[in-house]
Amino acid sequence: MEENNDSPIADEQSTVLFVKTESATEKEMKEDVEESNKKNTSDNSNMYRYIKDDLFTSEIYKVEIQNLPKYIGFNEVKKFLAKYGLNPHKIKLLGRQTFAFVTFKTEEERDKAMKVLHGVLWKNRNLSVRLAKPKADPIMKKRRREEEDEGEEEVKEHAAAKCPSLSKDGREEPLSKQIADVVTPLWNVLYEEQLAKKKQECEQVLLKLTREIGNNNRALLPWLFIQKEKYSGLCCALEGVKASPSQTEYRNKCEFLIGIGPNQEDKSVGFRLGKYKGGTCAVVEPFDTIHIPEVAKKIVKAFQDYIRSTPYSVYSPETYDGHWKQLTVRTSRNGHIMAIAYFNPQKLNKEELTELQSSLAKHFTEGLGKDSGITSLYFVQEGQRKSPNREDLALEHIAGDKYIYEDLLGLKFRISPHAFFQVNTQAAEVLYSTIQDWAQVSQDTTVLDVCCGTGSIGISLAKKVKKVVGIELCQEAVEDARVNAQLNELNNVEFHSGKAEDLVPYLVNSLALQDSITIVDPPRAGLHSKVILAIRKAEHLKKLIYVSCNPRAAMNNFVDLCRAPSNRVKGSPFRPVRAMAVDLFPQTMHCELLLFFERIEHTSEKPSEPSVDSAEIPTTKPEVGASAEEDNTDLIKKQAVVSSS
Repeated sequence: MEENNDSPIADEQSTVLFVKTESATEKEMKEDVEESNKKNTSDNSNMYRYIKDDLFTSEIYKVEIQNLPKYIGFNEVKKFLAKYGLNPHKIKLLGRQTFAFVTFKTEEERDKAMKVLHGVLWKNRNLSVRLAKPKADPIMKKRRREEEDEGEEEVKEHAAAKCPSLSKDGREEPLSKQIADVVTPLWNVLYEEQLAKKKQECEQVLLKLTREIGNNNRALLPWLFIQKEKYSGLCCALEGVKASPSQTEYRNKCEFLIGIGPNQEDKSVGFRLGKYKGGTCAVVEPFDTIHIPEVAKKIVKAFQDYIRSTPYSVYSPETYDGHWKQLTVRTSRNGHIMAIAYFNPQKLNKEELTELQSSLAKHFTEGLGKDSGITSLYFVQEGQRKSPNREDLALEHIAGDKYIYEDLLGLKFRISPHAFFQVNTQAAEVLYSTIQDWAQVSQDTTVLDVCCGTGSIGISLAKKVKKVVGIELCQEAVEDARVNAQLNELNNVEFHSGKAEDLVPYLVNSLALQDSITIVDPPRAGLHSKVILAIRKAEHLKKLIYVSCNPRAAMNNFVDLCRAPSNRVKGSPFRPVRAMAVDLFPQTMHCELLLFFERIEHTSEKPSEPSVDSAEIPTTKPEVGASAEEDNTDLIKKQAVVSSS
């Protein structure tokens, strides 16, 4: 569900091949690329093995665009490329540098980009384009670096990297503690202290939002000054962090990687000790972790026993060989358990795959895995993806029921393999109850539920409102949501499948002249800027509750809701009036932050003049220093005096 403009490109400042300018022919350019790839694949360290012909990677179709305008953002580059009919696969900007790396899906698209962009004038800058070599595989790069380390200091660093968790007396920590530190970093912190840490983090988010509002909507400075006086420098009250009723074994969805164990154990199922880009692939079993329920651990054990009995190896992100990739386990309080096995078929034929699926199903229905309690089993063939989203992969149902069911706030919900449902059911009840309290709905209220998943938020409100309109990208989830409405005998709800940025502009018009409230619960990266623009433009949408599991990533959305009107941003701005966090992820630093925004009512005044109306909607401005904040404070005080006299 996430869209990330920070493309997974490591060490982009690698050597690049200079390409001849407009006088270079297509043949010469292709020869340069072929020579580069040939050289790379023959590298002794195999750092570029992944670009071999039978494995797709856009890295072989990469260019570097130089002399870009200063301070441009990801979305500006994307729009600029679209203007010339270019559809990049990845875009990588490095801080405030005036160059970017762009990859394409085909050689033709890359060649077209080099032709049409070289010499183009953009904001008084003449662009230049040159071919860039693929990035090095991080694992192989680390190995080569380790092989070249000769000094004593390097040897010590290498030893420390191989044993990252050491006790005070210098001994290596047990694997159970190492993996706990990775997946549940607060496991050894008292729960009250965990909540205090999360409150501090939320306060930092609100402090940043306060600065951003002052920088992007100067008409709000008098109000902001009063709010800061009331709430210790914050733009609104932070009403604490509500605790999770359960702090252990709370996750109802767990994704386990399959790999080689830290002591070279074959086909281990669990969590990776570090990140692949950091050069760590070892997988540690989850049996000692405290956030995974015992029923899920039983599935892991039974599945691990099974795959170790098969002749198929684990998939290696280093060599792109092997088969077993991931196991996803979903559970419910009703005792339902769903397992989804991800397998790279490589060159296995249909008969071999059918036999494997039959064997796996038999293991969990008749064999040694029967006691694990699985009620639903799926098999997914995950080879070279055509889409970055795992949800787009075809599911093959091989045993048990097709769905699992969960009860929440007295309501029943059907959950499909790929559908979104909050990972902590008990804490989700706390979250939804808080939303109900804040929304203050009536039988005349219409709820617009954006990124609704299986419809849980809207359905929990449906009996108290006139109508619920839900929007969700995942078709599976929408089908679940419609079934969930029927299961709970609701006839005042409707759900739409598609991108929120496409549906919201259309649907908000149907809510005109109605008492409505908008609730958004987007993926980690937040809402698309078009959704914010549509909500801003729809003046009849007066109240909005934003539920964010990563408020720092969603900061752009918060700022855009409050930004001063401009030629691009239509409609009166919103302002935050209350905030609260709910701890859905005990033992980690994460939590859900709720922000209640209300639209500012303008009477006869003209819309306030934006402070920076040239700023792009998706781009949050850089952090404001102390001097800038002091200047704002002086201006706030002056305007506050004028407004009170």
